[in-house]
Amino acid sequence: MPVEFLGIAATGDGSETTPRTTAAFDRDYTLRLARAHEDHGWDRVLFAYGAGSPEPAAAAAFLASKLDRLQILLAHRPNVSYPTFAAKTFATLDQISDGRLTVHFITGGNDHEQRREGDFLSKDERYQRTREYIGIVKKAWTSHEPFDHEGAHYRFHDFVSDVFPVQQPRPAVSFGGSSEAAYRAGGAEADIFCLWGEPLARTAEQIERVKEAARAAGRTDVPRIQVAFRPIIAPTEELAWEKAHRTVAAIKDRRAAGDGARRRPAGDQPENTGSQRLLEIAEAGERYDRALWTPTAAATGAAGNSTALVGTPETVAAALLDYYDLGVDILSARGYALVDDAIDFGRYVIPIVREEVARRDAAKAAAAAEAAERAEHDRHQLIALQA
Repeated sequence: MPVEFLGIAATGDGSETTPRTTAAFDRDYTLRLARAHEDHGWDRVLFAYGAGSPEPAAAAAFLASKLDRLQILLAHRPNVSYPTFAAKTFATLDQISDGRLTVHFITGGNDHEQRREGDFLSKDERYQRTREYIGIVKKAWTSHEPFDHEGAHYRFHDFVSDVFPVQQPRPAVSFGGSSEAAYRAGGAEADIFCLWGEPLARTAEQIERVKEAARAAGRTDVPRIQVAFRPIIAPTEELAWEKAHRTVAAIKDRRAAGDGARRRPAGDQPENTGSQRLLEIAEAGERYDRALWTPTAAATGAAGNSTALVGTPETVAAALLDYYDLGVDILSARGYALVDDAIDFGRYVIPIVREEVARRDAAKAAAAAEAAERAEHDRHQLIALQA
């Protein structure tokens, strides 16, 4: 199966290791980082969402008007707009980008962050709202006749949109999480289910949970699986590990300085299951499998995508292929020096992975063709014997 690579569409140059030197939304930097991805083999970039951060749909529209190939993954929280309005926004952006949009729906795993923008629902209520919201958006994208809705969270009459997506029947829906509620919601509604980088065995368990949830929802298909990492690469293993330890030291320095590196109030423990899982994994050990390294997650309090893959490009590519073998076909990667790391990963890691995936797919196709040929030969022999 084809493999895709997802990067980050940051609108400013700060990261967990480096204070921001640009404005929160810097047009030149946003375009520079996106071009680094488009020019170096990436498929799409994520416009993330945060309370107080630049509005991602507007930033994505800016980028879509400047670049021709790079696809967009737009993060959206249902609490910030009515679903009919959001559906029109997404359809318009899909028109602007000529069909390059995927929407990532965020339920919200932190009460404090949600309340910053007036969302006081409980976690379970938020998941219920998200499922209702996604259903409305999908219908607004595809229904050319007015429709009514009477739900637990939304009510309207006689809505029909005058703007529809380029993609038919609709853009893909992306969803993430590691809780039972997330599996149920994403298993039912998502085209793509997103996970953070965990050890291979635990990732395989989560993939199976997503499949079970999709079957329980009555689906005959299953979501594609995306897994996210923070790669730390260098020409040699020794240099890569030196870089990894410098990275963790820089993260800790920023947190100690209290200069904006935190995503949660000081001392808070994560409420979302995904971060809890990463911290549990980090406490149990620093290194897993071929190249997974957890101190970057521990240093940030598992604030989002935070586990690293450390090594040479060949080592990191091999580690990504291990996840591909589990059924992961979207690989999300983001470094700490955003532009330079996007270029290096695109130059040195992505070609290795793509070449090996193509080789494996060709081998599978050849094996399948050989098996079909043998079956046909056996069938003819059986017919001859019966005659």
